[in-house]
Amino acid sequence: MRTLCASTLIGEFFVIGFAGLVAMKDPELSMSTVWTVSGIAMFLCVLLCGLVTRPGGVQLGWALQIALILSGFFVPTMFFMGAVFAALWWASVHFGRKVDEAKARFAAQTAGDAG
Repeated sequence: MRTLCASTLIGEFFVIGFAGLVAMKDPELSMSTVWTVSGIAMFLCVLLCGLVTRPGGVQLGWALQIALILSGFFVPTMFFMGAVFAALWWASVHFGRKVDEAKARFAAQTAGDAG
């Protein structure tokens, strides 16, 4: 699960950075506000790469997905991109858990055959 989720989060890192560049063109937003919010979100993406397997890591990832979708109020394209990444996040968590379960079954089967 960790690899799939981390890959999704790294993709989000770049999308958030590019969204920050687009948001800078909005005259109602100050550059410092845009980069403070974008920087925090980008930092959270990297941080969550390491925390995704810890308790609450997946839930924090969902909170990030919601924030990404809500950023569409400032950069309208982010409604679509946020939805795409939320779907990728779901798939990463869902299929990552299935892969982890299959690996555990295989390890148990291998250990049973050896013993």
